[in-house]
Amino acid sequence: MIFPESFVWGAATASYQIEGAVKEDGRGQSIWDTFSHSPGNVAGGDTGDVACDHYHRYADDVSLMRELRLAAYRFSVAWPRVQPDGSGPANPKGLAFYDMLVDKLLEAEISPYVTLYHWDLPQALEERGGWTDRDTAYRFAEYAEAVHDRLGDRVGHWATLNEPWVAAFLGYGNGVHAPGRRDPASAMRAAHHLLLGHGLAARRLRELGAQELMLVVNSAPVLTPAQVNDPEAVAGPADAAAAHRIHTLLTRQFLDPAIYGRYPEEVLETAERNGGTGHIKDGDLETIAAPIEQIGVNYYNPCVVEAGPGEPADAAWPGSEGVRFAGADAPTTAMGWPIVPDGLSRLLIRLSRDYPQVGLMVTENGAAFDDVVENGRVHDADRVSYLDGHLREVHRAIEAGADLRGYLVWSLLDNFEWAEGYRRRFGIVHVDYSTQARVPKDSALWYRDVIVRNGL
Repeated sequence: MIFPESFVWGAATASYQIEGAVKEDGRGQSIWDTFSHSPGNVAGGDTGDVACDHYHRYADDVSLMRELRLAAYRFSVAWPRVQPDGSGPANPKGLAFYDMLVDKLLEAEISPYVTLYHWDLPQALEERGGWTDRDTAYRFAEYAEAVHDRLGDRVGHWATLNEPWVAAFLGYGNGVHAPGRRDPASAMRAAHHLLLGHGLAARRLRELGAQELMLVVNSAPVLTPAQVNDPEAVAGPADAAAAHRIHTLLTRQFLDPAIYGRYPEEVLETAERNGGTGHIKDGDLETIAAPIEQIGVNYYNPCVVEAGPGEPADAAWPGSEGVRFAGADAPTTAMGWPIVPDGLSRLLIRLSRDYPQVGLMVTENGAAFDDVVENGRVHDADRVSYLDGHLREVHRAIEAGADLRGYLVWSLLDNFEWAEGYRRRFGIVHVDYSTQARVPKDSALWYRDVIVRNGL
């Protein structure tokens, strides 16, 4: 099972999850610093203060990537390292770290894929309203320019935002992520301003000469329980309507504006019922629809729903009245997420059909399992099986015509898994947090062999 010759193989991480060094070299405070240090927000009281200490160990980590034959590494820049207060002159020491990281990657013949925002908003901006404040979008564009000014001569691949749905609706809707707000109107405003920030940053990056731009979304196929194991199952009208609505709120709410310059009517109706649409200004949608080359797709599991007459809207899903979020008849990961590999091919084929103007890249795909080090090895057969199954579906999507250009496994390293703290391990490389020792798991060695043969 061979992949196209130009197919890109790599891995992904995020700044707050691996870097540590939260008070070094002028870095400011982020919303995740504040959130994780507030009791009760993160399992075990864990924080990203040290994480994987990648800030000091990046050179060794790049050497490890080279040994695994990665062709691409997607990492995010910590906004508070570059602008400690979210605006103003760039911090030279903060930029210097990413400067050195990019140089090391290029020395190792690994292409850097830079994500500008993976959720670590400067706390100073949150105190002025965060993503509910329109001004944050303009500050984001200025920050993007500062990063490009330093790295743009060597970085060809740029992603503006990572998973704006999560940032808006888990951060401002149900509050399980930073900044921990719980208000549907704030979530709807945040979603729009994140998109506005994307558009402003994309336009500025293009003006500065960026060649390849991407928006990364946490899309998923929205299925009824019967469709999880039977793609041919036909949903009844009520269940089909529920699935359509959730697909619109999860995926079309972000990609329709970014690609077509318009919101679905259901999104505008939801916004009208949750604070109104006064924050959507004339010209915003034209700005948001700045041309991009790729959609980054983060896939872990399908979203399973059915009609639920009388159900109130879920706090993370304004507009989901009358929808019941259901379980799936499938094995699960340590996160409790159902393992449905063909959900990935279904998703990629649909996105390619709905947004044919742009290419696709799987920017995150992976699984947490309860890994154990035994005699210096980690035999994570469940993860190997997970990745093998999903890569077969990636190949199937390509054969079906999806313009899919690469696959980045999540994650290179075990890391700080947001509200789950350190108890969930997604890495293909095991990290002992007491010693910071790295041990490539069996899945890393398996993935290396996949890359070498460009196939399964």
